Amino acid sequence: MTELFTLARLGAAGREVPVVRSGGRLLDARSVASDFDAAFFAGGGINRIRDALGELPEFDGDGQRVGAPIARPGKIVCIGLNYRDHAEETGAALPAEPVVFMKDPSTMVGPFDDVLIPRGSTKTDWEVELGVVIGTTARYLGSPDDALGHVGGYAVSHDVSEREFQLERGGQWDKGKSCETFNPFGPDLVPAEHVDDPQRLGLRLWVNGESRQDGSTGNMLFSVAHVIWYLSQFMVLHPGEVINTGTPAGVALGLPGTPYLREGDTVELEIDGLGRASQRMVQA
Repeated sequence: MTELFTLARLGAAGREVPVVRSGGRLLDARSVASDFDAAFFAGGGINRIRDALGELPEFDGDGQRVGAPIARPGKIVCIGLNYRDHAEETGAALPAEPVVFMKDPSTMVGPFDDVLIPRGSTKTDWEVELGVVIGTTARYLGSPDDALGHVGGYAVSHDVSEREFQLERGGQWDKGKSCETFNPFGPDLVPAEHVDDPQRLGLRLWVNGESRQDGSTGNMLFSVAHVIWYLSQFMVLHPGEVINTGTPAGVALGLPGTPYLREGDTVELEIDGLGRASQRMVQA
């Protein structure tokens, strides 16, 4: 069996170092990869990391900031209303096909970085999601059966949303999804080979210690494989790009009387086998 390893990036924003976690050790991956970016995935980087595990030197990560586990992707594609219970709580009809929107790639930040509440925002909301990182180019796939072979890995993704901007300001979802810092990602990228079934993962989120979301990827309307296949009919998915696959019930939008996020709030989120993240809300 392949030794379990995950990918991470440590250091100040813009100067992160690619590292590998394996067997309780933190290893410096710079001899194999300058960064965990599009070129890394396109060049079979995960295979090269696996082959080099026994040769990578130790890395001292004490006190280092945890960045997103991949470099800024070429695009972040998101799937809306992809859990039955979430669609129902928001009063939306169940979609016949995946609902697709884009998120500015510059929104990606580290899993413990602050999230900035936009100026004028009164409806900043939370969404824990399974993030999928593309490992090899996917275009016009023949069927969903072909899709999971194009996955590089999986990570915890926080699709932060401003609901007024998204739903009440002209109908363009991207406006409510692309505010700065609105996509904390990580802590680690778990290679696809170490995730037995992406449709059997629990997702949980807390706000100020109170449980808000507790769901399972098994309740997706459209599976990870279906989503990748579907998207490949409309766009090319390149190595290192990200798909946010939707969120279960429990968002503020679907819980009347539940306050939206405010300065000083803390959001914690986790997905089985992928790690746990935490962000503090700060006013922009």
